[in-house]
Amino acid sequence: MRHSNSGWFLMEYETIAAVDLGSNSFRLQVGRVVEDQIYPLDSLKETVRLASGLTPEKMLDAASLKRGWEALGRFGERLRGLNGGVVRAVATNTLRVAKNADEFLAGGEAALGFPIEVIAGREEARLIYIGAIHSLPPAPHKRLVVDIGGGSTEFIIGKKSESMLMDSLYMGCVSYTLRYFPDGKVDKKRLREAQAAAAKEVELIAHAYMQQGWKEAVGSSGTARSIADLLEQNQLNPGNVTGITRTGLEKLATMLIRTGSVYAFNVPGARADRLPVLPGGLAIMLAVFDELDLTRMNYADGALRLGVLYDLLGRFQQNDMRDVTVKQFARRYQVERKQAVRVRRTALEIFDRLTEGAAEEGAAQFLGWAATLHEIGISVAHSSYHKHGAYILSYADMPGFSNKEQALLATLVLGHRGKLERLELPRKDATWRLIFSLRLATLLHRSRDDRDLPAYHVAVSGDDGFILEIPARWLAENPWTAAALEEGVQFWKQVGLTFKVKAIGKGK
Repeated sequence: MRHSNSGWFLMEYETIAAVDLGSNSFRLQVGRVVEDQIYPLDSLKETVRLASGLTPEKMLDAASLKRGWEALGRFGERLRGLNGGVVRAVATNTLRVAKNADEFLAGGEAALGFPIEVIAGREEARLIYIGAIHSLPPAPHKRLVVDIGGGSTEFIIGKKSESMLMDSLYMGCVSYTLRYFPDGKVDKKRLREAQAAAAKEVELIAHAYMQQGWKEAVGSSGTARSIADLLEQNQLNPGNVTGITRTGLEKLATMLIRTGSVYAFNVPGARADRLPVLPGGLAIMLAVFDELDLTRMNYADGALRLGVLYDLLGRFQQNDMRDVTVKQFARRYQVERKQAVRVRRTALEIFDRLTEGAAEEGAAQFLGWAATLHEIGISVAHSSYHKHGAYILSYADMPGFSNKEQALLATLVLGHRGKLERLELPRKDATWRLIFSLRLATLLHRSRDDRDLPAYHVAVSGDDGFILEIPARWLAENPWTAAALEEGVQFWKQVGLTFKVKAIGKGK
C-alpha cells in the first residue's frame, strides 16, 4: 500500500484483514481487494467464550483472559508482516461491560500486534449490516437484519447500503445460556423463562421496527447459522423451506426439551462448538420471531468481520464513515461553519509546524474532526460549552468511531479551553500537541472573522512544552487575546509543561 498527501489509496491488488473479538468466538478474516470487491483469502475461528468468564462483578476471570490472549497470539502469527493500516480489530459487548477490559486489551494488543477498538452497540450494528448486505443478492426493498451474538443482539433495518434503524440489546446466546441453562439442562420452564426475558428486551424496540417495516428478514452470525443448519438438516421447516421458520423453531424447541440436555442432543447439524450455547440462542430467536411477528428468516454469511473489511476499504477509498458522521454532527448541533473552517485550517497548520511535517495522518485527521466539532457544546449552553461538547462526543452514537476514538475527540474538545488539569494525561503524551494546536487556533480566531493572522512561529520547546513567537505589535492591538495567551502559560504550568509566549519586533 502506498500513501499520498491526499490520503490512502489502494493499488490494484491488496490484502486487508479484520479481527472480530466477539463474546462467544474470536474470528479473523483476511481478504484480497480487487477494485471494489473483497475476496476471502483466509479465515480463523477460536471459540473463546469470553462472556462465560465474566463474573457477577463484571470482571473477566484469569482463565478467560488467558484464552483470549492465546487466541489473539495465533491470529497475530497469521497477520505478521502486514501494515498496521490494513488490519482492524474490533471488540464487542463483553469488552464493553468488563471492568478490567483495559487489562485484557493491553495483553491482547501485545499478542495480536495491532490496536484493538472497543465499539459501541450501534456501531457494531452498522458494521453487521454492511457485512450482511455484501453477502446477499442486491435488492430494492428494506431488510431487517438480526444478529444474535454471545453477549448482545443487534437489530438493523436498512435499504440497499443505507442502515435506517439500529439497536443493540444486552442479551446473547452465551449470557442467556449461563443465566437460564448453566448446567446444560433444558426443560419447558427454563426455556419459557429465557424466552420471556428476551421478549421484554425486544419489546422495547418492537414498535419502532414494526412502524419502519421491512420486506425480508435476515439472520447473521453463528447462532442464526447453527439454527438454520439444524432446521434444514432435520427437515423441521415446512415444505423443506430453507433458512429459519417459526414452525421449525417450535419443533426444534420441542426436540431439545424432549432430549433434556444439550450434551445429549445428538442430531444432524449439531456442532460441538455451538451446542453449549444453543439454548440461550434459541430462546432469543423465538422471542424475536414472536415480538416482531416473523414467520421466516433468511441467513446471510456476512456479518461483523466482513462489515469491518468493507468499512476499512471505504476509508482507503476516501469514503470514511467518520467524515460523514462529523458533518452530520456539525449540522445537527448547528456549528458555525465559517468559524469551524478557520479554526480547523489554523490548527492543522500549527500541528504541521510542531511536527515539522512528519506527523501521522491519523493524528491530523482527528485534529481536523475535533476542530470542526469544538463548538458543538454551544447548542446546550455557552457557559462551559467545551464540557458539554466533550460529554456529547463521549456518549453519543457516532457511526464509524470506536469508543477509544470518541474518547480522543472528547479529550481534544474538552482541552481546547479552560484548565488542563482535568484531562489527566501523562506529561509526555503525544495528545498534548493536538490539544496545543487546537487551543492556540481557537485563541488566534477569537475575533471570528477573516482578518489575516499575524506572522507567528510555533515550535516544540525541548520535550516539556511549546514556544510561540508572535509580533509585539499584534499583541498590543489585541489585548484580550494577549491576556488569554498569558493565562494559558499558567494552565500549561499546572500540568508540568511549559508554554512560552515571545513577543518579537516592536509594539506600538
